[in-house]
Amino acid sequence: MGQKVNYDVTDKGVATITINNPPMNSLDEITMLELEFCMHQIEVDDRVKAVIITAAGATFVVGADVNKVQNIKNAEEGERLSGRAHEITNLIENSKKPVIAAINGACLGGGTELALACHMRIIAEGTQMGLPEVMLGIMPAFGGIVRMTRLLGTAKAMEYILTGKFIGSEEAERVGLVNRVAPPDKLIEEAMKLAKDFSFKGPLSVAAIIETINRSVELSKEEALKLESRLFGKLAESEDKKEGITAFLEKRKPVFKGR
Repeated sequence: MGQKVNYDVTDKGVATITINNPPMNSLDEITMLELEFCMHQIEVDDRVKAVIITAAGATFVVGADVNKVQNIKNAEEGERLSGRAHEITNLIENSKKPVIAAINGACLGGGTELALACHMRIIAEGTQMGLPEVMLGIMPAFGGIVRMTRLLGTAKAMEYILTGKFIGSEEAERVGLVNRVAPPDKLIEEAMKLAKDFSFKGPLSVAAIIETINRSVELSKEEALKLESRLFGKLAESEDKKEGITAFLEKRKPVFKGR
């Protein structure tokens, strides 16, 4: 357990990362460092098959550390802050294990950027998301502009980021910003159900699928198809492939070992 981020692993292989930095769970330096540490732990913890990122209290995350931003003295400091945040959100996006954001309350600025770095998002009914940095004379810089544009397309990203509009849970689901909406008292239960489902999947195939989806948006179609073929080839010679197909033919549940 960290000072501002708690980490727990269930017997079903689900790691829960809980941000606990009241009152607004802002992403200050300690919170980001502890989040980074948790992600490194997850990658080497063989127990973990999936991850849930959520927050304590009634708020998910509202923004970065405003005082830190206010005290930036020059362009180089600003660029370093953004680059450091990119390193940590990239850890989440590039995780070989599915990461689900369980958005339990207001999710604004850095909170939305953190959620966008996750592979899937479940939001509590009545909750708002948004990137309102433009109203502070700055811009999203934790990867939010790039990830929202790739997720929603140029027109919607322009609308949401240039206006700083708050996006309600229903609209977020309708435009594809989140995967689903859940009643507030069922949010963690729904996220846990989804996460537990991954514990029965082959970890090598899950990692390969995540890598293919993530990288395909950066590559040409031809390069992306080559990547798909290469990763399929690697899976085809794995023990998990043999076990998965054998179990299917024998009408039993597979026992994957990640080899």
